[in-house]
Amino acid sequence: MFLMSPRFAPLTALLLLTVAGHAAADAPPIQTTPDSGGDGSVAQFDHNAYSLPLDNLSMTKRLDFSVGNSFFRNPWVEAPASTEARDGLGPLINTNSCQGCHIKDGRGHPPRGDERAVSLFLRLSLPDEGADPDTLRRVGVRPVPGYGTQLQNAAITGMQAEARMQLTYDQRTVTLDDGTEVALRVPEYRILEPAYGPLPDDLLTSPRVAAPMIGLGLLEAIPAAHIEAAADPEDSDGDGLSGRVNRVWDERRAETVLGRFGWKAGQPSIEQQNLHAFAGDMGLTSTLVPHTDCMPEQGCENAPDGGTPEVSDKIADFVTFYAGSLAVPKRRHLDDPAVRAGAETFNALGCAGCHTPRQQTAADAVRPALAGQTLWPYSDLLLHDMGEALADGRPEFEADGREWRTPPLWGIGLAQTVNPRAGYLHDGRARSLEEAILWHGGEAESAAAGYRALPAARREPLIRFLESL
Repeated sequence: MFLMSPRFAPLTALLLLTVAGHAAADAPPIQTTPDSGGDGSVAQFDHNAYSLPLDNLSMTKRLDFSVGNSFFRNPWVEAPASTEARDGLGPLINTNSCQGCHIKDGRGHPPRGDERAVSLFLRLSLPDEGADPDTLRRVGVRPVPGYGTQLQNAAITGMQAEARMQLTYDQRTVTLDDGTEVALRVPEYRILEPAYGPLPDDLLTSPRVAAPMIGLGLLEAIPAAHIEAAADPEDSDGDGLSGRVNRVWDERRAETVLGRFGWKAGQPSIEQQNLHAFAGDMGLTSTLVPHTDCMPEQGCENAPDGGTPEVSDKIADFVTFYAGSLAVPKRRHLDDPAVRAGAETFNALGCAGCHTPRQQTAADAVRPALAGQTLWPYSDLLLHDMGEALADGRPEFEADGREWRTPPLWGIGLAQTVNPRAGYLHDGRARSLEEAILWHGGEAESAAAGYRALPAARREPLIRFLESL
């Protein structure tokens, strides 16, 4: 525990009040091992920090990883083409490769000026009222006639992009308790030049920046029962946090299950997340997701295709294996007293109430490299109300318009090393970790208020802690 001078005694009281009601035995753990991703963690801290295979992966499986990487990294092309394994792109797209969004397997970024958005896109839907119940059960939203569930701002030859997305920012200033001013960017999105009919007045949109790919296989190996056990939808313990699970459609199992991937936990598995991205972002069909986001009004059936399916089961398996085998970088600076003090402040402010430090994978996980691993992802994988300032107003399955899944924090200190333009939060609006903290509201408002009350001498170690992850 770090020491605090007497003049900070009121602050000490504030931090203690934040975690009042929790027994000492329930205090969040402090990470003492650098192996955030268990035995598979890697000591890579440069621009390739997110792109290595699990360190405990066998040599045979490393070959599978390399094959999956090639299909993840290299661009797909329009059909017909001599590159038959990678043709069939489109007809409506956001990008032509997985790496085009997940830059170096890391975060995407918002566009600048008139730059076409590539690693940030808009989800679309209509209010649920009047929707077909079976569509809501399987898709989670009500699609928009002529546009579907995602805005595709590019297209192949002979087709027209759905529209152009324009992003501008206003500025909002937050004044911390010690008088420090922090400027926040307030995004505003416009859809210009819609090509497939007028957009409805009740259109719902949700900006999404590509999320980092590290540790996905480990997150998938956490037992669903563990995630569900941490949910507290009625806040029965009175701590102000009411994490909820999202229940989503599993197309492989043809039933509703726990969601754990995506900004609103809208996908149940890496496989389904990947193949929906192939369909929505690149217009590529697969056995699991045989339809793209094209709507009947758009005439996509007249465009050339790459066969049925365009992403073969073999390629889909390689890409799924690759996405589930990316390693988490090791923690750094564990012995730095400032980092340790920052970890204590993180817990005292209540941040660990949602960003759960430690998780455990199942001992009987299907893949040996993922089994029985102690993880430090700093996420409960649950939905939380993050307040009006971060709300998108767009439900997705059981997630409402103010809820977001707690994003894992492991590796976050290397996000801008991997992609210097990377932003934080679901739409990349935050340029720094401090800005991201100050956007927190809803269930996280007390933690954000606690941060605003900290003197600079306590804020800086907290940021140092986050940068060490």
